[in-house]
Amino acid sequence: MISEKTNKHIKETEQILRPQFEYIEDVRDYNQEKVLRAFIDNKVAPEHFYTVSGYGHDDLGKEVLDNVFAQVFRAEAAFARNHIVSGTHALSCVLFGNLRAGDKLVSVTGTPYDTMQEVIGTTGEKRESLIGHGVLYDEVPLKQDGSVDLEGISNKIDSTVTMVEIQRSRGYSLRPSINIETIEKIVKTVKSKNPNCICFVDNCYGEFVEKREPLEVGADIIAGSLIKNPGGGIVETGGYVAGKEEYVEQAAMSLTAPGIGREGGAMLNQHRLIFQGLFMAPSVVCDAVKGAVLASKIFEDIGYVSTPKYDEIRTDLIQTIAFNAPEPLEQFCRTIQELSPVNSYVTPVPDEVPGYEDKLIMAGGTFIEGSTIELSADGPMRSPYAVYMQGGLTYSHVKFVLKNIFEKVS
Repeated sequence: MISEKTNKHIKETEQILRPQFEYIEDVRDYNQEKVLRAFIDNKVAPEHFYTVSGYGHDDLGKEVLDNVFAQVFRAEAAFARNHIVSGTHALSCVLFGNLRAGDKLVSVTGTPYDTMQEVIGTTGEKRESLIGHGVLYDEVPLKQDGSVDLEGISNKIDSTVTMVEIQRSRGYSLRPSINIETIEKIVKTVKSKNPNCICFVDNCYGEFVEKREPLEVGADIIAGSLIKNPGGGIVETGGYVAGKEEYVEQAAMSLTAPGIGREGGAMLNQHRLIFQGLFMAPSVVCDAVKGAVLASKIFEDIGYVSTPKYDEIRTDLIQTIAFNAPEPLEQFCRTIQELSPVNSYVTPVPDEVPGYEDKLIMAGGTFIEGSTIELSADGPMRSPYAVYMQGGLTYSHVKFVLKNIFEKVS
């Protein structure tokens, strides 16, 4: 039972946050209209929800789905597929599809997150990585305050660089996420030094948080997961790639095979869910972002270092709280799990997770395994022992969970 004191504090906090909530809802309305227009313009109909078997040829729904994604993200071409197993897989398709031995990749937003380090080859099994396949790699460190070093990027980029990778979300770090305005500055800096360099944005956690997407500010190609923002919380699995047609097709051939590209692959009755999830995404993302803003203000009120601050403009879903000790990190995740709709009786414990060097603790009683558009929290068991809270299908669920956490720690 939530105390009257806590209920009163949350209501007062919501009043303080009204300007932030109104801005977030305005972004939702803009993106909802954009998504709806793509559905109308492409004449989405019930026949596009049907599926085919085998090779997946003559699939009308797949073609229309790709066109809808392309219009929403302002791309020349796109594909959204249930065959993509994760966001990392989508990113990997772009990298392996567009880079060859002797090409050079530069991460311009510091060191990528853990699973991408294995794809690149700076950690893990190097033989199967980009470096193992002869791709050259370098990175531009972030500044001391975690911001992007535009001067460093300008100094690093030359005619030998084939692609730059821009990680929009913070991953398991405390650096700020990269907003669209900054992505635009990065792209302009890169293109001024090498107009032919491919600007690739890891868009995970960022879709529909702002009014513009990376392709609208000059990026060449983006990729992300369908069990994050654009899946609206109902897509069972998959990912997407969008951008210039040449680069999208190369990524598709990496996913399937040369000569097959986007044409092959049976969708196995996933069309309707992907269409519907995309349609729901702006509203679901709005509720998740509002929940993150509420969490930021509450934790600030009780003395924790929480980022982003409640009054900062958001560019992704993630709210970070640094505990500087393992015990409160574990307690936070246990509380999230206890108040999840699925597996509420399960107690999360730190454990090994493929692709990560440190043990992780993960709380997520989600309807879809690993879905981070649903309310979840996780963090690596390493200093500063920060929890990364993300998602929330409804604002009311996030608020209820935060009330209970506030009761325990205030």
